[in-house]
Amino acid sequence: MTVRLRQVPQNAIRTRSTTRLDDFLAENTLPTPFVVVDLDIVADRYRKLADALACADIFYAIKANPAPQILELLVELGSSFDVASPAEIDMVLAAGADPTRISYGNTVKKRVDIEYAYDKGVRLFAFDCDSELDKLVQSAPGATLFCRVMTDGGGADWPLSRKFGCGPEMAMHLLTRATEKEHPVGVSFHVGSQQRDPEAWNAALERVGRVFDHLRSLDVTPALVNIGGGFPGHYNNEVPAVETYARAINTALHRWLGDDLPRVIAEPGRYMCADAGVMQSEVVLVSRRSLEDDCRWVYLDAGVYTGLTESLGESIKFRITTPHDGGPTGRVCLAGPTCDSADIMYEHADYQMPLALEAGDRVTILSTGSYTTTYSTVGFNGFPALRDYYLPRTAV
Repeated sequence: MTVRLRQVPQNAIRTRSTTRLDDFLAENTLPTPFVVVDLDIVADRYRKLADALACADIFYAIKANPAPQILELLVELGSSFDVASPAEIDMVLAAGADPTRISYGNTVKKRVDIEYAYDKGVRLFAFDCDSELDKLVQSAPGATLFCRVMTDGGGADWPLSRKFGCGPEMAMHLLTRATEKEHPVGVSFHVGSQQRDPEAWNAALERVGRVFDHLRSLDVTPALVNIGGGFPGHYNNEVPAVETYARAINTALHRWLGDDLPRVIAEPGRYMCADAGVMQSEVVLVSRRSLEDDCRWVYLDAGVYTGLTESLGESIKFRITTPHDGGPTGRVCLAGPTCDSADIMYEHADYQMPLALEAGDRVTILSTGSYTTTYSTVGFNGFPALRDYYLPRTAV
C-alpha cells in the first residue's frame, strides 16, 4: 500500500520538552485522522533496548513503521534491519544502511526476490521448509540461513505461530541439509507480538537448545540465534519494563545455549515506535440502537481501514483520551466511518467514554506509532489514507 510520509517543519513545533506530542496536538489543528511520532522517543527506545540487551544486535523490524525519518535515525544510531520484501530492502538502503546489516526474515519469498536481495548484498535469510531451502541454496550461495522454529505464542496479544515456523525435529533436518550445502546456519523464533510474559523466551530457547545440540553433534557450530521481537508497547494492560525482558532473555540464553553464545539477533518493531506516536481522530457520530440501549455507538473517522487494523478481534486495545475526561462515563462500541460492517474496533470490550462526547470532538488514541500507517488502506470508500507527521530529533 502507498503510505504518505511527511516531515514536520521545524517552525511547526514550539517546544522540545518531553510533552512534545501533547504540544503538537494543542498547537496544530490538522485534518484528521493522522498520526504524529516523536523521533526522540524512538531514539530513547533504541538505546534502552540496546543497553539492556547488550548481548544482541538490534535489527529493527521495519514493517512496524518504515517512515524514512525513522529508518534514517536508526541507521545513525547503528541499528540493523529486519525486512520482508524487496521494497523494504530498498527503503532501508535508501536510508543509508549497509546491506550486510539487513536480514530477510520473511520465510515466504519468491525466487526472484531472493536473487534481488542477494544481488543487493543481503546475506541473512530465514526459511522453515525444504522448498524454501532449495530456493535459497540455488539463489543465495554461501549466505547464512536461519530456520524459524515454532512457538506456542502464549502470553502474546498477537500470536504469530500458525503461519510461520516448523517443529524442532524438522528444523534439525533442514539445518542438516543446509550445512551439507556449506551454508552457515542458525535458528530463529518469534514469541508473538505484544508479548506480555518475559518467560516466553525461556520456552522458545529450550527448543533452540535442542536444535543446537543436534548441530553440535554434527560438529557444526551454530552461527546465530534470532530471538525475534515481541517486546510490547503500552496499551490498556500494564507490561513489564524492557529491563525485565532483557534479564529473562539473558538468563534463558545461557541456560539453554551455554556460556559461549553465538551471534544473538533481536528484532523489535512495536517496542521501538508504538509509544512514540499518537493518533488524532474526530468523532463523526454518536448513536444508540434503541431507546433502551445503554451502549452508545461512537463512530470515528479512523477505523479498521485507517490505521486501527490491530483492533481486529479486539486483540490490541488502544488507550483513548477525550476532551471530556474526568466526567461521567458510559459503555461504548467503537467503529470506523466506512460502509463495511467489519469496520468495528471494539464491540465486546468494556470501553467507557464520557457521556458528554459528541460529534466534532477530537479524541487521541495513544501508542499508535507502530502498525498504523503501514496498515492504512488507500481510498477504500473514498476515505483518504492515514496522514503521518514526525517531530524532528532534538537529542544527540
